[in-house]
Amino acid sequence: MLLAAGTGKRLQPLTNSTPKCLIDIKDTSILERLIDNLCDNGFKRLVIIVGYLGHHIQMFVNEYSRGLKIELITSSRFETTNNIYSLWLARKIIQEPFLLIESDLIFQSSQLEGLLYPNKIAISLMRPWMNGTTITMDSQNKIQSFNVTSNKFTQGAHYKTVNIYSFSEKSWNKIVEQLEIYIASGNVNEYYEVIFKKMLADGSLSMEGVLFDSKFWY
Repeated sequence: MLLAAGTGKRLQPLTNSTPKCLIDIKDTSILERLIDNLCDNGFKRLVIIVGYLGHHIQMFVNEYSRGLKIELITSSRFETTNNIYSLWLARKIIQEPFLLIESDLIFQSSQLEGLLYPNKIAISLMRPWMNGTTITMDSQNKIQSFNVTSNKFTQGAHYKTVNIYSFSEKSWNKIVEQLEIYIASGNVNEYYEVIFKKMLADGSLSMEGVLFDSKFWY
């Protein structure tokens, strides 16, 4: 599942008339690279949550799918919600183990190999240019905690989330239960990591880190 509903404000003016995942990097769009990476790893189906300029994404996948069965879900509330709402929109169409990927990532297809098993999270050693959500993990690579508020470079045992996750069907069903609670309460402007943080803390979710080389993803 690919989350691609956002407006890509941080890439303006490039995204004024193009959704973020269709921005070209060295003459190849981010979405084309993602499709290639999934096909290289044997995936057969892709669900994309779209919103901003979603018709552009539809036109692209009509022409470029490499044999993937691609299904789009449109978020009509993309301007006023965050990725927790996009994830919630997929609660019915996803009924199996799956890989969750954000739509602004570039990486090598070989890096997905460690994520072809359930309940994994891609992580990277922190670098000074990184910000956003971080995690801590133990010596067995089990995730101990999420920090969803940090925007600064952190030394030590913290790792940056790459925003690629794999989930078992059982874990996904538990996540959906929490999504229903959050959305019903009107918390549509959160990041989905707040749910992962809560579930890790109460023991209802267990995940292991898969280390990405920071030189080969962006």
